[in-house]
Amino acid sequence: ARPGAACPPPARRVMVAARALLFWALVYSYCGVCACIAGLRLLWSIGRRPGQTFRWMVRENPPACLNDPSLGTHCYVRIKDSGLRFHYVAAGERGKPLMLLLHGFPEFWYSWRHQLREFKSEYRVVALDLRGYGETDAPSHKENYKLDCLITDIKDILESLGYNKCVLIGHDWGGMIAWLVAICYPEMVTKLIVVNFPHPSVFTEYILRHPSQLIKSGYYFFFQLPWFPEFMFTINDFKILKGLFTSHATGIGRKGCRLTAEDIEAYLYIFSQPGALTGPINHYRSIFSCLPLQHHEVVMPTLLLWGERDAFMEVEMAEITRIYVKNHFRLTILSEASHWLQQDQPDIVNKLIWTFLKEETTRKRE
Repeated sequence: ARPGAACPPPARRVMVAARALLFWALVYSYCGVCACIAGLRLLWSIGRRPGQTFRWMVRENPPACLNDPSLGTHCYVRIKDSGLRFHYVAAGERGKPLMLLLHGFPEFWYSWRHQLREFKSEYRVVALDLRGYGETDAPSHKENYKLDCLITDIKDILESLGYNKCVLIGHDWGGMIAWLVAICYPEMVTKLIVVNFPHPSVFTEYILRHPSQLIKSGYYFFFQLPWFPEFMFTINDFKILKGLFTSHATGIGRKGCRLTAEDIEAYLYIFSQPGALTGPINHYRSIFSCLPLQHHEVVMPTLLLWGERDAFMEVEMAEITRIYVKNHFRLTILSEASHWLQQDQPDIVNKLIWTFLKEETTRKRE
């Protein structure tokens, strides 16, 4: 190669710098907009219910559903390299093929309760608390939540459980991690199943070209602020958290499997603990330093399930995802389902997963 041939010309360097400046200007500008909107909501709440706005309580005792033996056994594993201790719930016999479940935000292992019961007959089903969530250790610095750390967590956990491959299932933010694990460690993923999250490259490209999705993803920008997002979740005794699962706009619809009062208490128990929201929100605080992601192909059979009534993700991204999967790809969109798909329509979701898993097994035998 000619000396200096790899160096971009001055005009290109200026263009790259300008695009980077524009990108970060967009990020911080939208952070400010989201902060102003949140501040107005806070003032409105204070004006309407001044006595209740700052009232919230820590739930000291877990509801019985979190210790339901039909869901599996609570276990812990400490990763040698990072030193972090991870909590998970496992169902099914040891030695069976591993099915690893990655939850979204603001969730934890319990969001997979219907799948823990369903698939334990043929799999060792492990529902993990991601780094910073629930009973899993939560490093204090946001740099510890970069995507490469989260991807390595899954690799290390797989190895610590005594497996070298698994069926990997992820929802929402856990879906983001599942896509990236499948891209970085394809030999570890026999089948990939993602619920309501597109291929990461689709997401990063789509959000910059469609203002409607940018607005729906406003919480990504709001979460860049220190401490204020955590505080907003606590006002009115975690009203925002409850509303995410139960409100008409974002919650499970009338035709879905609504969360019971005990289910809601399980979420409140986990996220009302001191500092319990910082780790989960830190996942988002490092995301923009990792963007834009490179285009990467997925080479294993992939199932994408999508609730069409998702208040946070536009359904158009689901179909675009197809171009990045260089293997069997199946997309199923459920018209009456919300973002919380595996909790909203558990029977249908479980049936679709079974069909996909058995279909691929049959193809391999042929």
